[in-house]
Amino acid sequence: MSAQYNVLLIGGKGNIGAGLRTYLPRLDKGYRIVSVDLPGATDRAVEADAQRDFIDLDITTSADALQDLIAGRDLVVYLARKGNLEAMNQMTDLVFEAVLAQEKPPMIIGSSSVHAVDGLYNFRDEKSVYWTIADRKFDQISDWPKRISAALPAHAINDYGREKEYVENWCKRMADQGHGAIATRWGGINANNDVALSERGYFSVWCHQEDAARLVHACFQRYLQGTLPSGAHYFVISDNTYNIFDIETPRQEVGYDPVHNAEAYL
Repeated sequence: MSAQYNVLLIGGKGNIGAGLRTYLPRLDKGYRIVSVDLPGATDRAVEADAQRDFIDLDITTSADALQDLIAGRDLVVYLARKGNLEAMNQMTDLVFEAVLAQEKPPMIIGSSSVHAVDGLYNFRDEKSVYWTIADRKFDQISDWPKRISAALPAHAINDYGREKEYVENWCKRMADQGHGAIATRWGGINANNDVALSERGYFSVWCHQEDAARLVHACFQRYLQGTLPSGAHYFVISDNTYNIFDIETPRQEVGYDPVHNAEAYL
């Protein structure tokens, strides 16, 4: 009989959480997932076998209840968003402090985004090689840009990026205190795993929900083995032919094994 993994998703009804509730149990039947979401939140899961153990709660008004929900968990995945930068950072403080308040803090995965490094690439600058990539004019590129390293710190250019940088910094603080934490720089993830050509360059940043679950699973397994490089931030991108982000680092460090490629869906 496989081990049982007690997982809490904070904001798990969205596109990313729906994928984790679907694909983590397919990767390992031991995952038992509870999702806490705002009352009335829409469940984005489209597969019949997605786990649907839900709790309706506004965690920002129920700090004690949040701590109780985290008690006894093996893994917490923080996906929720709200309000402006100040409100978002306050919620981030609340979540990480609730994890730290546990007698044995569980591993936490904090949601970052490829947009945490928006200062390093631009699909909308006509003078940039990334504009040419976004236009899929690959034969015009003589010098393909080096993939953006997962090791680079955040280069935020707006409040969305800054809220993600704040999460990344919290993960580093958790690691410095000896706890397991990874910041996931999610790529383009949607409920139906579509490659939306209407968004410039989406085929490059696209991530299938299964690959997102594979990254989370790989990190969690390393945590259980005691070999997690805690405090790291990884791009969560599928194995896309025209990927601009470094996914070799998580391959090497945690054994990330993506199995989808955007080109197969175009």
